[in-house]
Order: sequence, then structure tokens, then C-alpha cells
Amino acid sequence: MKAVFISFVLALTAIWGCTEVQVVEPVPGGPLIEYVDIQPRTIREFADSITITIRYKDPDGDLGHTDPDINLISVQDLRLAKADTYHVPLLAPSNSRISIEGTLEVKLQNTFLLGSGASEQTSYELILTDRAGNKSNPVLTDPVAIIRE
Repeated sequence: MKAVFISFVLALTAIWGCTEVQVVEPVPGGPLIEYVDIQPRTIREFADSITITIRYKDPDGDLGHTDPDINLISVQDLRLAKADTYHVPLLAPSNSRISIEGTLEVKLQNTFLLGSGASEQTSYELILTDRAGNKSNPVLTDPVAIIRE
């Protein structure tokens, strides 16, 4: 009886301990990014800039664009419904198909409070798109505190 009880407890523990894991597979030929850092961790609204650092890898090197009106990185403030997009300069010669990797810094200016409180916290989600239209995996930053001055 004791063995049956122990088996039952182990089975329940295994069932309750299982969680669903979603693996994000990068698109073949698409970029892969990794969150590195966000600084500073506390900012004054409209006064301080935020710098987000990511690592990137792209097997065919088609990251960035020569046209400054083409935006290839999206940065979504998770307090807002839509992402902002930014230009990424060429990270490899445009006619080459070489594997590239490195770090990229995104500078955000004029971050503001949405409510009337003295402070808020937010995080950012970034997605990098290559010239072929392949999107990277999304990455999420650590939280940043925004304070009214």
C-alpha cells in the first residue's frame, strides 16, 4: 500500500511539475538576437536617454540598410500598443552573403510617463528584421523605472 501511495504522489508531482515550453526556432537565413543590457535602470522622463544593447547573428549578413527611411528594428514599450521602428545601418557590405555577428546599441530618447503618478516601470521588446524580411526572435529587456522630475 505504501508503494502505491508513493507512486501516486510521484505521478502527481510529475504532472504538476510539467510546464509547457515554447521554443522559438529562428527562420533559416534569418537573424538571431540576444538581450545584453539596458542602461540606465532609472531615468527622468524627457531628460535621460536609454541605451539597449543586443547581440546579433545573421547567417547571410543581410542586416541593415543604406536607405535611412527603411526601419529594420522594432522596439515596443510594453506599456503601449504599437512598437516604434528605427533605422539600422548596413552591418556588412550589401552584395555579400557572409555570416555576421556583433553587438548593436539602440538609443531611446524622450521616454515619458503615461499616467499622472510620480513613477512607472516598463520593459521593451525588440525584433530585428533583415533585408529579406526575415524577423528575428523577440527579446525582452529588464525593467526600467521612469520618474517625474
